[in-house]
Amino acid sequence: MNSTEAPPQYVGYLYVHFKREDVDGEQIYFALSDGDDPLRFDDLNGGRPVLRSSAGEHGVRDPHVVRSPEGDRFYLVATDLCLYDCLDWDRHQRHGSRSIMVWESADLVEWGEGRLVEVAPPAAGNAWAPESVWDPEQDAYLVHWSSTLYDDAEHTGDSYNRIMCTTTRDFREFTPPRVWIDRGWQTIDATVIRHDGIYYRFLKDERSRGGDAPLGKSIFSETSTSLTGTAWQPLAEGIGLGAIKQGEGPLVYESNTEEKWYLWIDEFTPDRRYVPFETTDLAGGTWTPCADYRLPESPCHGVVLPVTAAEYERLRTTWI
Repeated sequence: MNSTEAPPQYVGYLYVHFKREDVDGEQIYFALSDGDDPLRFDDLNGGRPVLRSSAGEHGVRDPHVVRSPEGDRFYLVATDLCLYDCLDWDRHQRHGSRSIMVWESADLVEWGEGRLVEVAPPAAGNAWAPESVWDPEQDAYLVHWSSTLYDDAEHTGDSYNRIMCTTTRDFREFTPPRVWIDRGWQTIDATVIRHDGIYYRFLKDERSRGGDAPLGKSIFSETSTSLTGTAWQPLAEGIGLGAIKQGEGPLVYESNTEEKWYLWIDEFTPDRRYVPFETTDLAGGTWTPCADYRLPESPCHGVVLPVTAAEYERLRTTWI
């Protein structure tokens, strides 16, 4: 965005997500906030999907939307995966889709046809939970996701998910993928937010809890002044544990009206999915469970995007 332009005035929030594994659950759903309330959302389109995938695995999960730095375009990326049709996790990690679904829009309403984009290398068995973030240092979007990498063409033996990345300016041409985060153990579901020149990165420790991983199956965070820097500093571990039993799929966003941030963590239990937390000190690393909130039914891994008055009204009237 040109430095002389005034920042956009946001008046509400759009929650883009999928739902639990059923015949229509793994598609793209939109929910709109109750006015400018950051914690009260209702599904649009009568609780039905607003976008469907007819390519690849015919299911999409973990959607994420990024607004262009000019503010005139939106890019939606999502995992190409359908667990409703196949619950074989070993298959999905060894021989799953190496592509992500991409949609783009100028108004958050007209998205055109989604397209499959192969981003993961042949050594990968999967491409999960893609997200995009504009990186002014590279003048490009950094797109990241989780992949399990194997040493042989048949993808045999043991391996683990690490976070891969690529860059693009148009979501059509991408640089060769590379490893962005490798802890030597299972790491998935990365998400990033920037504040006062600092990037805050939240990830899931996918290891089973116990032994060397006392905080396994939970969220940790770290910070850096550069998206591509190698010296990310640890900030917090086991975020939310106590209020929740376990966590994945973090999403984070800032309030439109005050210096406050919200972090939703998916507890992924039969009884409960997303649980929101809040803080007024992003750098402090301490998150408090929100006392009052209303989320759509079966809310799963997604993103909350601030929207302008024109965008809010267009979304509301298009998908009543």
